[in-house]
Amino acid sequence: MMRNLTLLAILLMFLLSSKHIEADLRVGFYHDKCPSAEAIIRYEVSIAFSSNRGIAPGLVRLHFHNCFVRDQSLTNQAEKDGPPNGISSRGLEVIDNAKARLEASCKGTVSCADILAYAARDSIVLTGGLYWDVPAGRRDGRISNASETVDIADKGLSQDDMVALLGMSEVHAHTIGRSHCTSFANRLYSFNSTTSQDPKLNPVLAQFLKQQCPRNAQGAVSQTDVVFMNPTPNLMDSSYYGNLFQRNGLFTSDQTLLDSQKTTRQVAFYAAQGLAWQINFVQAMIKMSQIQVLTGTQGEIRVNCRVINP
Repeated sequence: MMRNLTLLAILLMFLLSSKHIEADLRVGFYHDKCPSAEAIIRYEVSIAFSSNRGIAPGLVRLHFHNCFVRDQSLTNQAEKDGPPNGISSRGLEVIDNAKARLEASCKGTVSCADILAYAARDSIVLTGGLYWDVPAGRRDGRISNASETVDIADKGLSQDDMVALLGMSEVHAHTIGRSHCTSFANRLYSFNSTTSQDPKLNPVLAQFLKQQCPRNAQGAVSQTDVVFMNPTPNLMDSSYYGNLFQRNGLFTSDQTLLDSQKTTRQVAFYAAQGLAWQINFVQAMIKMSQIQVLTGTQGEIRVNCRVINP
């Protein structure tokens, strides 16, 4: 009973805090401008998800990186082409399809940045996560640098926000996603100068990963080999956090969450309280999606999400 009351209190706090959003962004932004906008995006995400559930983490990941970097430009190497995105930017075709339909219905109205925000939310819901109202009104940028995907500086998110986001979105949508073997191969074969295998990695998991990610005759791991990162790869749950205590975190960044007392306490809390994690995750997503947004007359509304307007 006490546990249910605690979770109810957390949920109430979430609902209240979600109303405090960036002044230039608002829920229902397209109700008058393009009433079918959210329905069109939700339909395209649902259709893609029905044939390929892996599209969900791909869309979340696209939104995550779009929040930290400026959008694609024809004048330089785009964010989607830079490491670590170059070999795994799944979901772009869903954004293209949604954008084409929106342009036919409401020409020059719905930004690509907002499409990504809605698509990420819909992906979370389809995999069992909480629904939230997306504040919209973003505009699309005209500059992008691939290097910005690597050097992610402090963008105003707290440590608590990042721990919550790591459970789902970070670099590889940990909870419902998959990863290319090249993203963690160093933990298996060349960790540092004194040991080839990361001692923080569960030996049983390490052996399994080596079978899934073998080295070739040249000692390299294939860039196309992938593994699922969670026993329930198509369901949003908090098992990611429990796995860390078994040393089953796939990436170095995962396992380092247990290096400090504060983050260890938060990991333990999320492992035991899945609903609390989902609530905090949504709050962090809303906060993240307001990082350095363009609004009003800034930027542009792209016709094609892959290129800036002429």
